[in-house]
Amino acid sequence: MNLSVFTCRPIGVIHSPFISLEEMPIQPASRTAAPGTVEIFPGFQAGLKDLEGFSHIILLYWLHRAGPAKLQVTPFLDQADHGVFATRAPARPNPIGLSIVALESIEGGFLHIANLDILNGTPLLDIKPYVPQFDHPTSPQAIGWLQKSVANLDSTRSDERFK
Repeated sequence: MNLSVFTCRPIGVIHSPFISLEEMPIQPASRTAAPGTVEIFPGFQAGLKDLEGFSHIILLYWLHRAGPAKLQVTPFLDQADHGVFATRAPARPNPIGLSIVALESIEGGFLHIANLDILNGTPLLDIKPYVPQFDHPTSPQAIGWLQKSVANLDSTRSDERFK
């Protein structure tokens, strides 16, 4: 594999009420975050199996409207420059966005979500279940099918099944 260049393809598209950057909230926790839908393309819908048991999901997406990459940025919530890797600014070498959203329901290839802070038409790269014991140990949430095995977290290690 050539690590200098690789291909990433979208698995779906995010539909939101935000059609311009100026009206979009900067984080899902914002009071102006809104409900929306995530459309999963037919070739990837089998991957949704068992997702309905999770109260929240992590969306990874391509910030398709981000400007050129900058290594020093002034983020929305400050007036000083910071290294881009110390911020969530979209002008990144690889403009990948991350949002934790509430999963309201799944209908076929459509996920109905709350707390959306993403521009309409944004390409979706991946979905991961939000699991409090992995992602924020002090915040209790429903964790779907993992509930029965999360107690084994400390003794479970990676293996070669995904190599």
